Amino acid sequence: MQQVQEEDVRKKNRWKKEIWSWIKTVAIVLVMVSLVRAFLFTNYIVYGQSMMPTIHDGERIIVNKIGYEIGEPNRFDLVIFHATEDTDYIKRIIGIPGDHIFYENDTLYLNGESHDENFISNFRDEHESGKFTEDFSLEEVTGYDEVPKGYVFVLGDNRQNSLDSRHIGFVKIEDIVGKANLTYWPPKNFKFYHH
Repeated sequence: MQQVQEEDVRKKNRWKKEIWSWIKTVAIVLVMVSLVRAFLFTNYIVYGQSMMPTIHDGERIIVNKIGYEIGEPNRFDLVIFHATEDTDYIKRIIGIPGDHIFYENDTLYLNGESHDENFISNFRDEHESGKFTEDFSLEEVTGYDEVPKGYVFVLGDNRQNSLDSRHIGFVKIEDIVGKANLTYWPPKNFKFYHH
């Protein structure tokens, strides 16, 4: 009888150790996920059509929050930034500090050289009413002849339907939350962003 009770006590102790081990594992995983979410990556739901055809209304994206802590934003990156205290926008960086920008005949000119915008070429070609990107120069829309240090110039990919640097001015680099890395929802729209 004594031996049976000792065996029961050992089994209970093993179960307690096993349960405690699982609780610790789950707690560690939850802490790690929280840290990753808080400091490295986060997700957003995109509202509106300003980034079509690249990103559509209602898609969910993953944003890398650490990239610009260790590096600088690059031209054509898709970024989330604080537009107001309550609202974040997603747009594409067109100009980085020191860039001179103008558009003429639907062509982007950076520092005097034309640049292809492959990310909008199909969408632009389907556009039927006039120019996809109206002609403008940086001076006309911001009063500056080049993008100032500490700022970027951003545009939505859907140039006819985007509230961007043409209207709100430059975006402070310190207001950028992070770079959009991928769309994960809905699954049929899953894709990585290369710029």
